[in-house]
Amino acid sequence: MNDFSSRLQNALTRRTFLKQSTTGIGALALSSLLNPQLFGQSQAGPPVPGALGHLHFAPKAKRVIYLFMSGAPSHLDLFDPKPKLTEMTGKDLPESIRKGQRITTMTSGQKNLLCVGSPFKFAKYGQAGMDLSELLPNLAGIADDCTFVRSVFTDPINHDPAVTFFATGNQQPGRPTMGAWLAYGLGTENRDLPSFVVLTSGGGGQTLQSRYWGSGFLPAQFGGVQFRNAGDPVLFVSNPEGMSSGTRRQLIDAANELNRLALSELGDPAINAQIENYELAFRMQTSVPELTDLSTEPKEILDLYGATPGKPSFANNCLLARRMAERGVRFIQLCHRDWDHHGGLPAGLRQKTKETDQGAAALITDLKQRGLLDDTLVIWGGEFGRTAYSQGEIKPDNFGRDHHPRCFTVWMAGGGIKRGSVYGETDDFGYNIVRDPVHVHDLHATLMHLLGVDHKRLIYRHEGRDFRLTDVSGNVVPGLLA
Repeated sequence: MNDFSSRLQNALTRRTFLKQSTTGIGALALSSLLNPQLFGQSQAGPPVPGALGHLHFAPKAKRVIYLFMSGAPSHLDLFDPKPKLTEMTGKDLPESIRKGQRITTMTSGQKNLLCVGSPFKFAKYGQAGMDLSELLPNLAGIADDCTFVRSVFTDPINHDPAVTFFATGNQQPGRPTMGAWLAYGLGTENRDLPSFVVLTSGGGGQTLQSRYWGSGFLPAQFGGVQFRNAGDPVLFVSNPEGMSSGTRRQLIDAANELNRLALSELGDPAINAQIENYELAFRMQTSVPELTDLSTEPKEILDLYGATPGKPSFANNCLLARRMAERGVRFIQLCHRDWDHHGGLPAGLRQKTKETDQGAAALITDLKQRGLLDDTLVIWGGEFGRTAYSQGEIKPDNFGRDHHPRCFTVWMAGGGIKRGSVYGETDDFGYNIVRDPVHVHDLHATLMHLLGVDHKRLIYRHEGRDFRLTDVSGNVVPGLLA
């Protein structure tokens, strides 16, 4: 008997056997007695390869592309113009608007909270007459394919808890992200690629933490796989010098044989996740290089996005997102950094929209012309909005805005979302919601509904409690549905 087998046998004590047997046998007995719907199972919708087995009802969307603008774009300068705010520039924000609400320490010490209107011109576009800033000429061209939700609000007021909340439905780290929940519940349509992929672009600003696309307490294989911008898209996807594909296959087979032995003895789900990750990694050695080779795209498509093969950018990532959607990746998350404009907003916002507007609009156009937009849900937004008052001094060509969780704009397209509409309304200062509020939990519930999932029934038991993406709240928003 080798040393490894000996250690495993020693680990399998009488106490371990009884503990595993009682819980395992008890769970099997309980599941045979109770209604499978209590565990999120349903025969009402079509089958899926994930934990749900079947969707709860017929889906409108099969996949999600989430365009996350890290740092919080200013809704007041992009989507929600306020003539009254412009008129009040340089004057104190009325107390009747603020209502004593919490603000950050970055502006709470200011003597005055002075209103500042947007320096950018707005015009109306599309059948709904959506107001869009001059900074978004490409988005203006596809306004009729989108719904603009002006009344999103969230709980946290600072970046990390706000990003964590938007990603997981909770401010505290450790819970599964949107993509992880969907990868777990729905599974993947392509065994050769991860079900959840993350692409990053932009520089500076808030740091992107890997837990923003993590699996939390779900098994590790459901977390997002980050593709890199330089070198191998995924670390070690290429074989080292001197190692053939056959040799790599033998190495993985040997490692997984030991892993399966350990799994049979210990029953640790983390071991199974490791086996699946090794197998996926081997298949990705063929699928990933082909996927990420943008040089195979026609010139007119590269020009549509403003993409350049070999030169990482948000535009390149949007084109990669379309290629992933074609190949059945379930959740594709694009993160673009440095939208946190506490100062230098006019120049900073102009630069960020220059980097992202063409690629985002091209993604919608390209998905539509390929027949993919109908079952692909695209979401664009940050973690919260920006204040109607200025952070610091107001100059003709320079000012900043602080964090504002009470209202901001998110736009969506495809996947069963109503086309060419504006939902929700804010007050004359873009400070409070006056009609049709949409909490982040409501947005999550609506997203899952479009994918054929009842958000109250996709659950996972952890530490004696049933968890879900929407925690203990959230409602589907009918006004957003086509």
